[in-house]
Amino acid sequence: MIVIKTPEQINLMAEAGKILTACHKKLRKIIRPGISTLSIDNFVDDFIQSLGAKAEQKGYMGYPFATCASVNDEICHGFPTPTPLKEGDIVTIDMVVNFKGWLADSAWSYPVGQIPEQAEKLLKVTKECLYLGIDKALIGNRLGDISHTIQSHAESHGFSVVRQFTGHGIGRNMHEEPTVLHYGHPGKGVELCEGMVFTIEPMINVGSYALTIDPNQWTARTKDGSLSAQYEHTIAVTKNGPRVLTEQD
Repeated sequence: MIVIKTPEQINLMAEAGKILTACHKKLRKIIRPGISTLSIDNFVDDFIQSLGAKAEQKGYMGYPFATCASVNDEICHGFPTPTPLKEGDIVTIDMVVNFKGWLADSAWSYPVGQIPEQAEKLLKVTKECLYLGIDKALIGNRLGDISHTIQSHAESHGFSVVRQFTGHGIGRNMHEEPTVLHYGHPGKGVELCEGMVFTIEPMINVGSYALTIDPNQWTARTKDGSLSAQYEHTIAVTKNGPRVLTEQD
C-alpha cells in the first residue's frame, strides 16, 4: 500500500532533508585523497547527531554503519573502511536521516581529487539521469515514465542501468511502496498522484549491469570491475510539480 503524505508531513520530511543536505555539503569539503571512508562515516554520524537527528541506516537489519560508502566498482552498500581514498577514486556516500520520526534519503557520488575523463563522464551522466527522472515525477504520469527516461539517457551514453536495486517510497519507514525502477517502459506502472513521496536513485555502470555480492552479504559491486556511480534524492509529488526534499545543488 502506498502511504500518501499530507503537505504537513512532507514539510517534516523536508526538515530531515535539510540536515541530510547540510551533511553532504560538508562532505564536499572533506572528501580528498588520504581520507578514509570510515573517517567519513564517523563524521556523518557525529554531524547528524549534533543536529538532534539520527542516522537511520545504523542498525537497520544489522547494518553496522551510519553510511554506505561505495568506492569505484562498488555499486551500493559499501562498508566504510580505514583504507585511505586515492587520487582518481570515486566514492558514493549514501545516508538516511531520521528527524523526529520522519526520514530523508540521499546518495551522492564524489570525485577524489582529479579523476579520469571516463569517471567524470560517468558522474555527469548519472547526475543527469537523476534530474531527468525527477522532471517526470508529475501528477498523472506513471513510474515507467521516470524509469524509461533514466534508462534512455544512460544507455545513450554507452552506460548501463543496475536492475537489482531500486528507488522506494519513504516516510516514517525507510522502505515503503512504491518500488521505483530505473529502467522500463513509458506509460507503465503506478500512476503518480499528489502526496506520493519516494526516492529516485539511479545506479549507473560504465560496463555491464551484472553484479556480485561481497561475502559481507551487503556490498554489491560490478561483476566486470567497471566503475559505478549513484545520485539519489527524496522527492514529493505535488500539484506544483516535483519537490526535492534533499536538494543540495
